[in-house]
Amino acid sequence: MKATMDGHVLAEAPDDETIVIEGNVHFPPNTVMPGLLTESDTPYTCPWKGRSQYFNATIGDKRVDDVAWSYPELHASAIEVVGRDFSGYVAFSPGVAVSSG
Repeated sequence: MKATMDGHVLAEAPDDETIVIEGNVHFPPNTVMPGLLTESDTPYTCPWKGRSQYFNATIGDKRVDDVAWSYPELHASAIEVVGRDFSGYVAFSPGVAVSSG
């Protein structure tokens, strides 16, 4: 899977290393381009996954706020539902194209 925006690759991982949850592809943290993301102050807590961390990024010559998010500390029940620990995995907001291959 590959996440791109404006011709820039944001993350890339083999399909079997990503996890699709509620239609969003979550990438292992080590597959996100180094130095791309900085923590955002945007708060959000998912009722079944837990507290999320949003991220801003500079892509090309523009800053994109809240372009990605992850769940650093998942509820144990979320891991059970998904069947795999996806703590720290990164998903991207609309506007980021995610494609296979």
